[in-house]
Amino acid sequence: MQDWLTMRAGDLGRGIGRGEIDPVALTRTYLEAIDAHPMTDRIYARVTHDRALAEAEAAQARAKVGRRLSVLDGVPISWKDLFDTAGVVTEAGSALLKGRVPEADAPALRNATAMGLVCLGKTHMSELAFSGLGLNPITATSPNVNDPKGAPGGSSSGAAASVAFNLAVAGIGSDTGGSVRIPSAWNDLVGLKTTSGRLTLEGVVPLCLKFDTVGPLARSVEDAALLLAAMEGGRAPDLTGATLRGRRLAVLKTLVMDDLREAPARAFDEAVARFRDAGAEIVEIEVPELAEAHKLSPVLFTGEAYGLWRDVIEANPDAMFGEIRDRFRSGQQFSAPDYVAAWQKLEAARAAWTRATAGYDAVICPTAPILPPDVDRLMSDSDYYVTENLLTLRNTRVGNLMGLCALSLPTGVPSCGVQLLAAPNTEEALLRLGAAAEAALP
Repeated sequence: MQDWLTMRAGDLGRGIGRGEIDPVALTRTYLEAIDAHPMTDRIYARVTHDRALAEAEAAQARAKVGRRLSVLDGVPISWKDLFDTAGVVTEAGSALLKGRVPEADAPALRNATAMGLVCLGKTHMSELAFSGLGLNPITATSPNVNDPKGAPGGSSSGAAASVAFNLAVAGIGSDTGGSVRIPSAWNDLVGLKTTSGRLTLEGVVPLCLKFDTVGPLARSVEDAALLLAAMEGGRAPDLTGATLRGRRLAVLKTLVMDDLREAPARAFDEAVARFRDAGAEIVEIEVPELAEAHKLSPVLFTGEAYGLWRDVIEANPDAMFGEIRDRFRSGQQFSAPDYVAAWQKLEAARAAWTRATAGYDAVICPTAPILPPDVDRLMSDSDYYVTENLLTLRNTRVGNLMGLCALSLPTGVPSCGVQLLAAPNTEEALLRLGAAAEAALP
């Protein structure tokens, strides 16, 4: 049974289908591992024992009569603590929402439950999802699987840790500027950022509604595809026969290669070489408009975030982690005309991106330009916190700014991911490409 703790979701689901794995025993194995783990309190905000066992028992009954709801029926996963969960405290990592209990599940969770997935509990996160580092002294800072002193990546920090430390088969998070992909990269997981609007944000505590997305953190590309299908109540794409042969991959040179640290640079170069050896055509490209779009980030992200949260924050500002509060408040310097003008410029940049990348199957770059920074220094050095947080999110934010779907894959170098960026609403094609890229990597 201990092997179950490291197996992929698809493999576990197929094992259930063959009658080799009992969903109740599987869920109990994970709950026991959660209860026994010394870092559970830093990973899970709340564990939903009763719900998990009830859902596992229902999956067990369906499996016995051949009425399974999906491949993942009976597979236990975690949910970031910003997804509304009926009758369960949902606080989005903030004392501002202390004691908040939703009456209904978020539709993404409801759909996944209807496909038979088991909810193990709610995972810790950056406060109100507004940091790529995963540092949260208000609730808990989740551990990094590769570096006990390093930041876990955020904001879906606990989601990543739950999978990396074998306390969930997969995790569901959100991504506004990199919050699925950064913790996935820093914890050697697969992370899928979906296209804005593909999955409903109803019942998801917001940060920036124009950029917020929902996505899985998983052990494989296939698992990510199966989880996306479950949250939509649909069918996952067929990934069999996926190949890089004849695919055109554009290596983005604008912005994302600046100030690249040694390990991420080496990992990316090795990944590109493997893609080339697997038959992909590699072409370097520049998109100058991207650099200008990146400069719009403060007004676009902090302007909207502060607009959504100003009244709540200013009613109790001392309840917040100072770095997060200050980042929200930086949005007050922008006017409505600033915001409208920024969106007009961003739309022009998106059009330029589409023209520059239309001839490629995906654009690739390092997921993060840096390794996980030291948590103690982040807490004691404000300038270091600000610079590392912004640098952490720089490459992933390309996907959000350009309105794309994106996939981060582990490279085999600890805490170093390679990011594949594709056109909006092409997740199925991206996942097939990702499966081929995954097979080429160590």
